[in-house]
This record gives sequence, structure tokens and C-alpha cells, in this order.
Amino acid sequence: RKEKITQPLIDSLLRFVGFKKVRLDNRKLVKEMPQVMLDFNAIAQGYTVDVLSSFLESKGISNYLVEVGGELRAKGKKEDDSFWIVGIEQPEENNADGVSLNNILIKIKEKSLATSGNYKKFYIEDGKKYAHIINPFTGYPAMHNLLSATVIAGNCMTADAYATAFMVMGLDKAKQFLTENKNL
Repeated sequence: RKEKITQPLIDSLLRFVGFKKVRLDNRKLVKEMPQVMLDFNAIAQGYTVDVLSSFLESKGISNYLVEVGGELRAKGKKEDDSFWIVGIEQPEENNADGVSLNNILIKIKEKSLATSGNYKKFYIEDGKKYAHIINPFTGYPAMHNLLSATVIAGNCMTADAYATAFMVMGLDKAKQFLTENKNL
């Protein structure tokens, strides 16, 4: 049975949200309240890509493309000495499966790429669309017209985290952040 989302329910849960609710004490994680939980969903696939990439490099492999759930890292070149070319789904909100056949192709060299979006994982209740990316300040799904955000960074965990953060920020705040942080 799915519980109806109400403002009092959201308010009761927001008490347990925020990185300031946890701290490290002598290499031990201490939670401010026992109800606080850690959710690494926003970086899990990116981190997995980084772990797999490190494993390949530890085995002396310097040319590879690792992909987990759409998050990826490219290093070196393909067998034909060309750089890796990857496609980024161009989302379309009114398309039945949410994805256009017109992917955006980019050449990627020695970088990681992650995309976060709300065009695939969502539900509709009372005619309103609720996406899976939650705004930690409101407790509700991030609500704006941004369908996806793709980030290129030095490692995939970072790209994955910022892609999700940009979905919460929305287009204007994400653009502003990028002008101030040229490493992404």
C-alpha cells in the first residue's frame, strides 16, 4: 500500500535530511538521529564505473570504455586509433518511451560522463507527473522543465553527482554554477 504524500508527511521526513546530520568521528560514521539514512543512489553507478576503470588500469589496460547504466569513462583510443564516440539520449517528454531516436554524439577523451534525468523514472498521480529526483530542500520531486543533465568530469562519481544536482537546481542555476566551476 502506497502512503499518500502530504505536507505533514514531507515535513516529518525533512527533519532527517541533510549532510549536517552525519559526521565522521575517528573513522566512524555518527548519525545525529537514528532515523537518518544514507542514500548513495546519485553516485552509485558513477562510483562503480570508477572502480572498474581503476581495476582495468591496475591490470595495465590503458584503452577502454566502461559503461554502467549510462554512466561511463573513456580512456585511450579504440583499436582503430580513433577516440571513443558516445551517444547521449535526447529526451522528449511527449514521446511514448521518453527518448528521441536523435541521440547527441560526442567524442570523449580521458574523461567521464554521466546523465541524470526525469524523463524515464516517474509516476503520474491525479494527472501530475512526479519524477524520482527529490529536491532536498522541499522534500518533493524537483519541479521544472529540465528533462536531463549530462556532465563531463575527470571521474565518473563526480559527473554522476553533479548531473543529479543540476536536475535539482534547474537550468538557470546549473548554468550559473558551471560558469563559476570550469572543471565540469
